Amino acid sequence: MQAADRGFADVLTMTFPAARALEKRRAESYDGFLELIARAKATGPLREDFTSQDLVIMLMANVGVINATGDAAPDTWRRPAVHLLRAYATPGAPLPPLPDAPASMALYRAMVRLPACPPARLPACPPARR
Repeated sequence: MQAADRGFADVLTMTFPAARALEKRRAESYDGFLELIARAKATGPLREDFTSQDLVIMLMANVGVINATGDAAPDTWRRPAVHLLRAYATPGAPLPPLPDAPASMALYRAMVRLPACPPARLPACPPARR
């Protein structure tokens, strides 16, 4: 959801005390997160030392990657998200497969804030994978 809607990504990691309806929904979502964490711990795949603060940190880190890579390397967030999921898994739990790293040139475009290449390809756009 964070990658699909960048505005939503920011809302997950910020507070808006004057927006009571939004804060009410945030509290409901947080309660859902707490339930999800408890169920994952109870069924075994999530380490016991994982906390709700860890989830907030993960969401903040993910929004940082999403904002930094933008349209130039839009799926980059998948790789660090899986690394984080693996880090918090209990020993012996099944691990999600690690997605491919982003193409070097796509990541470079994100770092220098160049737009992603359109179908007509910009002159500076390299071949699809490097």
